[in-house]
Amino acid sequence: MENWSAIKGYAASLTMHAMATPPPIATDLRPLDTRVHPFDTAAARHLLSRAGFGGTPTQIDVLAAQGIVRSVALLVNFESQPEKSVSPDDFDRDVMPPLTREEREQLNAARRARDESAVERLERKENQAKANDRRQLIELKKWWIARMIETARPLEEKMTLFWHGHFATGARTIEDSWHMFQQNQLFRTYATGNFGMLVLNVIRDPAMIKYLDNDKSRKGRPNENLARELLELFILGEGSGYTEEDIKAGARALTGYTFEDDEFEFRDGNHDRGAKTIFGKQGNWTGDEFARLALAKAECSEFIAAKLYRFFVNDTPAADISAEQRDARDAFITALATELRAQQYEIKPVLTKLFSSAHFYHLSNRAATIKSPAQLIVQTVRQYGTPPRQLSALAGACDLMGQDLFQPPNVKGWDGGRTWINTSTLFVRQNVAIYLLTGKRPDVYDWENDETRFDPAPLLAGATTPDAIVDRLISVSLSAPPHPERRAALVSFLESQAQARATEHSRAVAAIALITALPEYQLA
Repeated sequence: MENWSAIKGYAASLTMHAMATPPPIATDLRPLDTRVHPFDTAAARHLLSRAGFGGTPTQIDVLAAQGIVRSVALLVNFESQPEKSVSPDDFDRDVMPPLTREEREQLNAARRARDESAVERLERKENQAKANDRRQLIELKKWWIARMIETARPLEEKMTLFWHGHFATGARTIEDSWHMFQQNQLFRTYATGNFGMLVLNVIRDPAMIKYLDNDKSRKGRPNENLARELLELFILGEGSGYTEEDIKAGARALTGYTFEDDEFEFRDGNHDRGAKTIFGKQGNWTGDEFARLALAKAECSEFIAAKLYRFFVNDTPAADISAEQRDARDAFITALATELRAQQYEIKPVLTKLFSSAHFYHLSNRAATIKSPAQLIVQTVRQYGTPPRQLSALAGACDLMGQDLFQPPNVKGWDGGRTWINTSTLFVRQNVAIYLLTGKRPDVYDWENDETRFDPAPLLAGATTPDAIVDRLISVSLSAPPHPERRAALVSFLESQAQARATEHSRAVAAIALITALPEYQLA
């Protein structure tokens, strides 16, 4: 397997070493000085890949022409862009209707009486609902992939994906696809909004309450799951700024936070109104107050800033970067955390500064994140303009590559980074790219062939010689140049007798297919 630490940032290091004096890495949020480092097509491609899912050469040229200030504003202030609204009518809210009180009593009586026919009749309704729910979940995955591909607001969907991995819940545990849809819309509503408000809504979210068993938590028998994950994974970070006693008290504060059908419900009779000590402060704290106490701690801003950094800037492990890069990264995260606190956890102005910063555009941070499966699929469609093919196949490919949408592996979400890459997932990553380019399904999957023709001509911009075609497709496809030997192999392939006899369409598709198989194509 390729050495990913060597591949990531390869072109950046090559460029920096070629300079007489390599540029220093900014350690704060100072904006990019375009008089020294122009906001060119490479910078625009970097921005669109990180703040969205890439784009066509024309879209990138437009961003480069209008400059960094307008480009960042266009992406971050996405409300100005048209978008199909998310309608509750898109899915069936009653897909998992609970048994009525009478039906529950009948079922319990039938079980006690060992009346198997009555039990079977009553369970049939529940089993049919579960089958319908599984079908709707598949439609939900297809809907979200289509939305990521088609959206005029890529950062909105990118942040929805970010929050889905941060506040991770799994559909198999929740067993209600409507609740997953509700949660997905919650993340979209607060995509770049206030993090504190998002947290307060998450602890009222039926999917989260069910996933972490808070519907079973009541006075005298508090369940610690939600309180623990709020501190460990959602607000402060594991082992940072809290004690086991804070978790226990927080669990008491969250008693009574439950849901009825599709709506949050606070059950006063189940809530523990006794005094609780949280972070050294005593009071009759509620779940909301527990969350606010955690949000007020400095560790919160540092934790969220670090997660935003890994997602948007660089996910390389600290052990694999230079001391200068580690110091610059740590200082930048500290500056980002300070900005989060100054902005009272409003995400939009923080992202505006991040995407405008010299640090974000530094060569060491180009081609420095590994594309998630969703990013790989959506970016392939958006940058090349391929047909999206069979959406259920794309959802299945996401799963095979390790990112089953609406089903993170656990409450920690996806680890990301190098965990996306192994011998099995690389095979799928290459196959799904070929499928998007050609419509031909690999024999090993039950995807459907798609006769829709992909036209690569607009990508070539008139390039006709092997050298020109390769350089043009590399500039369209990659965040950084490939190793010279790989470029030479691509040119040699197009110069071969077989390719010389092929049509222009076939040559271009074959060259793109080879580029998507390069290690560098896995990087954003």
